[in-house]
Amino acid sequence: MFLGEDILAWMVIALGGAMFAGNVTALVRPPKKHRDANDLTKAPVVRSVVMATIGAIAALWALASLL
Repeated sequence: MFLGEDILAWMVIALGGAMFAGNVTALVRPPKKHRDANDLTKAPVVRSVVMATIGAIAALWALASLL
């Protein structure tokens, strides 16, 4: 099989980790430069925390299934 039998678990780890890291980074360091007038000054806190939690759960679940 291409890239091994556990490709789905590895992809979920990658996507969940990216989802977690991206949302936490958006909360900790909002962009200094705005592209246009419609950009927000900071990320929505509740939505970012929920999405970071979902990403962390997905990554941990995939890691546990690999182990």
